[in-house]
Amino acid sequence: MPKKQLNGQLIWGIALLIAGLGVFYRIPQVMPDLVKIEQFESVIWFIKFCFYFMGIILCGGGIKKIYKHFSVKDDS
Repeated sequence: MPKKQLNGQLIWGIALLIAGLGVFYRIPQVMPDLVKIEQFESVIWFIKFCFYFMGIILCGGGIKKIYKHFSVKDDS
């Protein structure tokens, strides 16, 4: 892979990781507001699960890209 593309993948991986950590940071702040909405009261556990799952997926994807960037061996 060209070096420029590898640097782009590293930047994208860092962005994914930061987005995932941002989701984990915001969940406790947003949940009290969602509980106040009547329609969401009965399914708040599902909404929490979805938010945490999304954070895990984002962090996992970012870590995977960062790991792949640093584990690539240069053949030249």
